[in-house]
Amino acid sequence: MTTTTPIRSRERDALLQSLRAGVVPRVGQRHVQVGRAPEVEALVADVNRIAGGGSAVRFVIGDFGAGKTFFLHLVRSIALEKKLVTVHADLNPDRRLHSSSGQTRSLYAELMRNLATRAKPDGGALTSVVERFVSTALAEAQQAGADPGQVIRARLADLSEMTGGYDFAEVVGAYWRGHDSGNEQLKAAAVRWLRAEFATRTDARSALGVRTIIDDPTFHDHLKLMSRFVRLAGYDGLLVCLDEMVNLYKLASTQARNSNYEQILRILNDTLQGTAAHLGFVFGGTPEFLADTRRGLYSYAALQSRLAENTFASGGLVDYSGPVLRLAALTQEDLYVLLAKLRHIHASGDPSRYLLDDDALPAFMHHCSGRIGEAYFRTPRTTIKAFCDLLAVLEQNPGVDWRQILPSVELKQETNPDLAPIEEEEGAPAHPWTAQAGAAGDDDLTSFRL
Repeated sequence: MTTTTPIRSRERDALLQSLRAGVVPRVGQRHVQVGRAPEVEALVADVNRIAGGGSAVRFVIGDFGAGKTFFLHLVRSIALEKKLVTVHADLNPDRRLHSSSGQTRSLYAELMRNLATRAKPDGGALTSVVERFVSTALAEAQQAGADPGQVIRARLADLSEMTGGYDFAEVVGAYWRGHDSGNEQLKAAAVRWLRAEFATRTDARSALGVRTIIDDPTFHDHLKLMSRFVRLAGYDGLLVCLDEMVNLYKLASTQARNSNYEQILRILNDTLQGTAAHLGFVFGGTPEFLADTRRGLYSYAALQSRLAENTFASGGLVDYSGPVLRLAALTQEDLYVLLAKLRHIHASGDPSRYLLDDDALPAFMHHCSGRIGEAYFRTPRTTIKAFCDLLAVLEQNPGVDWRQILPSVELKQETNPDLAPIEEEEGAPAHPWTAQAGAAGDDDLTSFRL
């Protein structure tokens, strides 16, 4: 590798620590991005469509360890550079798209905590967005010689016509009143409401004078409101990234899965029909989550028809315009470039400090291929972890030849732990037979006795 791009110490340490732990680094992704140019271009087109007033939805599908989470982080970074606001969260048993016990409100709250802008890419930017809206309204009022309160009400008038928009506008107005009067408690209450931190309508009414809160049934409506609001604040749109969608696949209750799939269908219909403006969704999931006709999205007929892949895209032909985007496996050439980049990062961008020569990279790839087969480049997480471990040993043991320790590098092919169902928490089924089946997945026959 001939590049001499210096790597900052902070980025180097963060990258290596994350990659050795098998997690996606939060900074410096550009230093390790390789391959998948068509997929990135497809998502860039989606980001541009959102910025232009349209909507988009994508299901990023890839095997366990194939780089889905890294790809979603990369898309978010691109969206931030394109002046979009992003929110992201991982689904888990306590955060779902549909529930009746607060799990959906918990998901919305997590999204708002992770709200990011280009100025604050690590999240926590909700207050900054509201402040920017107020500041632009004040500037407009000062330029026109009008009352700031009237300008803010006029700018929020469009929101009032949307579902839940009246109270949303009232809360933003309450933030302005707190800003104008120096009432920090009122400002904090408004931000709490926008973050879905009010659990009861009584608390919200006593603090802000509004009759509603952001709760489970209004999840999607308030995301659409937020996309309009960030537009009023001067941004170009909102991108929602939801990872670990396989947690919906793992739900033991068929009714709970179908309710969540209905919410996905609603989001899909809104975005594909163009009823949502400046709003995009990116979902990350495994092939089982998508294509399993018994528990996955394809088990829901309406979703299967909408997410069916282009039958003409076969025999080497591709189509990146549909809602499903399957992550292509890295080629061996891509992985070679990636290992060279990791060597470069470990040396802080100084080729004179490389711990491995060029011959070591294909030798390491051959070793991995002999241990775990072609999975070493199709799902490269294990390979990357092992390579970073090798560099760490060489750094801390000067004088050791990599040829001596390479045969001792152990690799094990990762198995997907997401296929085991989780316990359903929304209430046990009424019939005892159904309850017994639900403990291990209600679609399976667990026992039979004559």
